[in-house]
Amino acid sequence: MSDTKASFTRLRLYVDDDLTTGMALPLSRDQSHYLQNVMRRGEGDRVALFNGRDGEYWAQIVAAKRGAVIVEAAEQLRPQTPEPDLWLAFAPIKRAALAFLTAKATELGVSKLIPVLTARTNSERVNTKRLRANAIEAAEQSERLSVPEIAEPLKFQKFLRDWPVDRRLLVGDETGTGRPVAEIARQLAQTPGSLAVMTGPEGGFAPDELDQLGELPFVTSIGLGPRVLRADTAALAALSVVQAIAGDWTSTRS
Repeated sequence: MSDTKASFTRLRLYVDDDLTTGMALPLSRDQSHYLQNVMRRGEGDRVALFNGRDGEYWAQIVAAKRGAVIVEAAEQLRPQTPEPDLWLAFAPIKRAALAFLTAKATELGVSKLIPVLTARTNSERVNTKRLRANAIEAAEQSERLSVPEIAEPLKFQKFLRDWPVDRRLLVGDETGTGRPVAEIARQLAQTPGSLAVMTGPEGGFAPDELDQLGELPFVTSIGLGPRVLRADTAALAALSVVQAIAGDWTSTRS
């Protein structure tokens, strides 16, 4: 098996603990179950660990009792590197679609996800603990070195009041008045800075919400092409264009 193939199939786990060579770490019950019963790993096998702060380390399983695995960190594989300062604000959608959106936004490099309760939001119940688990799993599989922050849901008005005005907010405008997202992304590539993408619920933003957004100096309305996109598709499409033109998709995979 080539090294390239191995890098895609090796096991990776996110941990909260600090990572340094020689440190022994007890894994959680779920992680222990996963390694022992799903992946059939035991003492002497290796797993990659990351925590969003200390880079990525190889670790060896040094003890594996039923439901309790202890690993010892060995050499560092990759140092921690800067990742995109890119947020996603979105109106909550149905549970399955929301899990999908969280996972894919994590793969695309988003650093923070913010559920926003708009006038037309159909689902106001957001299980942030479950979304966190979705994000961790996606980070483990996509080989990124961090897990995005999952914010607690905010009502639309509070979201606008609390927004950091130095962060540009690109809002998907389904009315067709926004400038093409690729055009905006090319401008942003010339002056990089803190950035966020925002998409509305199924059915779109209410007219007064669009009016309020349009009055804010840090907001730029963007268009996402000639077709009407589902809420989750719109978010991922906008993120992809921004990352490809103004984000870290200009870099190659290490």
